[in-house]
Amino acid sequence: MATFVLVHGAWVGSPIWRPIAATLRGAGHEVYTPTLTGIGERRHLLRPGIDLATHVQDVRELITYEDLSDIVLVGHSYAGMVVSGVADAIPGRLASLVYLDAFVPENGRCLFDLLPPGMPRADPVPGMEWLTAPLPVEAYGKPSVAVVEFSKRYRCPHPTACFTQTMSLTGGIDGIPHKTYIYCNDPAPTTFTPFYEKLTARPDWIVRTLPCTHLAQLDMPRELTVMLQQAIP
Repeated sequence: MATFVLVHGAWVGSPIWRPIAATLRGAGHEVYTPTLTGIGERRHLLRPGIDLATHVQDVRELITYEDLSDIVLVGHSYAGMVVSGVADAIPGRLASLVYLDAFVPENGRCLFDLLPPGMPRADPVPGMEWLTAPLPVEAYGKPSVAVVEFSKRYRCPHPTACFTQTMSLTGGIDGIPHKTYIYCNDPAPTTFTPFYEKLTARPDWIVRTLPCTHLAQLDMPRELTVMLQQAIP
């Protein structure tokens, strides 16, 4: 059995993983779904100064205090930045790294640097530029009822510094033997198409696709869970 750490993307907390986590636990796996500082049920901690390094530390502390090893670490969307920071710092704790329709950063670049031209870009909250408002759900394609209802209940502004702080990577990720990219391709092209195209050509990566919008946890939970289990070494 495997140990999964599932990290949510921008604007939403850990509830987005509920159906996935329940199925994985039912299959006997150990599953952790940390909520990043200032988001979801940790919104009471929202403050200026929260940045990408804060969220990397959130996940590293979970791994350290729970003494986790041989982890399948999964990052969705923005959390591609987060899990990259974690994996670069403690690669020996990871057995597998999964990017779910996520940003795959480069050293010295921030998330905003990685946005392809012409793709939707979120706006700051008026009068509170240290926060970025959620993108409309329509930015991900035609939203399902589940996506609309989830978004109304759970989405909240995200600290802008998470998107503007550059990554400092030292090459630790290269030593992780199992790396998977899951690309949600409806409707293509998307913000994440360049990562999919780049990694398809890399022999050290496994690349898979899901015919759904960006919020695969809500659109195709069963199929996504199968793919996550396939990422177990």
